[in-house]
Amino acid sequence: MAVTGSVTGNNMSQIPKNIQVMDPELQDPPSAGPQAGAIIAEAIATESDTLRAKLAEQKDLNRRLVADFANFRRRTRQDAERQALAHKESFIHELLPALDNLERALASGASPDSRQFLQGVELTVQQLRQLLRRHGIETQESAGRPFDPHLHEAVSQRHDPAQPEHAVLEVLQRGYRRGEQVFRPAKVVVNGLPAS
Repeated sequence: MAVTGSVTGNNMSQIPKNIQVMDPELQDPPSAGPQAGAIIAEAIATESDTLRAKLAEQKDLNRRLVADFANFRRRTRQDAERQALAHKESFIHELLPALDNLERALASGASPDSRQFLQGVELTVQQLRQLLRRHGIETQESAGRPFDPHLHEAVSQRHDPAQPEHAVLEVLQRGYRRGEQVFRPAKVVVNGLPAS
């Protein structure tokens, strides 16, 4: 026998020992058998539909995030390409005046021995060196200094007793650096031991 209703500490002692006290919300009504199964099935179906809708929403959100990221990568790549192109164009615009000076020197009709031709070429070399400096490239002086394989590329060896051993005797192609980093090593002739 089960008793329903609220039981407090005061009236708990009045209930006989063989009677169970049950919460009316936890006890299925006796006539609810097939109806309860339908209600539970409907609740499960509703929960399943809700979960499916949430899953579809998450999948849609995921697709949008993937598309947004792909667009971001494309835009970033395009921006980098545009910036690189702008740098190249800027460098070329700065290089053109030096080319113009070389063309003027050649078109002047002066012989390569003339002072005017020599001044034109010197002016062009100065412009090109200034252009390189603006882009962080500096020439490195090598003649008379000790040979350093990090800064120099030895293309030949010669002996000069007036110079220290392994000193750079001649620079065949100038070297350049960017800050402390070698941009292009100098091609040099190194003072070596005399041939025996």
